[in-house]
Amino acid sequence: MQVGIIIPARNEADALGRVLAELPWVLIHEVIVVDNGSTDATASVARRGGARVMTEPVPGYGRACLAGIASLDPSIETVVFMDADHSDYPEELPKLLEPIMQGRADLVIGSRITQAQPGSLTIQQRAGNRLACALMRWLFGVRYTDLGPFRAIRREALARLQMRDPAFGWTVEMQAKAARARLRIEEVPVRYRPRIGRSKISGTLSGTTRAGFAILTTIGRIALAPPCADSCSS
Repeated sequence: MQVGIIIPARNEADALGRVLAELPWVLIHEVIVVDNGSTDATASVARRGGARVMTEPVPGYGRACLAGIASLDPSIETVVFMDADHSDYPEELPKLLEPIMQGRADLVIGSRITQAQPGSLTIQQRAGNRLACALMRWLFGVRYTDLGPFRAIRREALARLQMRDPAFGWTVEMQAKAARARLRIEEVPVRYRPRIGRSKISGTLSGTTRAGFAILTTIGRIALAPPCADSCSS
């Protein structure tokens, strides 16, 4: 199975080198770091760490992910998304890939809830996760515990979802659309630690507010969309 990793990064030079060094490279065909308008040495750190660098100058987490998807090698069969801030544990990649490799899942979410270190998830993040997961259970009948950014998905399944969100709604868009498309979904527990540097989202009141609004409106939009407006299960 050919695995490609996409790492959106904006001013993550202090953390990115550690992330790349801790990846189990023997399992990976390519790593793409999407430099999302950095003003530091993020791009050069990525290249030194063995990643291919793509540039998306307009800030937006989803926009960076879309740029990474567009540049994936055609041979890639499974796509992994992870953050550049060293909050994830890259060495746990095999846990995310196992359900896909065994043919049990199309999408695997790394759930941080039970193994997050103190201070790694803010009160706002935990509350937002609970609300979003409760809404998706009510609207789509799927049981999620987290909107964790460390996730793996079969490329064919990802293409079916027709991802569009350019910003904060990216992760919940994927999970909501996956539920509507009736993909085989699993969660696996993963560790999580305080990030290196300040978060652009949860580290500010405005970022938290905008992210929360984007998550709720994204769930509502997908729930109200007619069948196959965003993705189909065929």
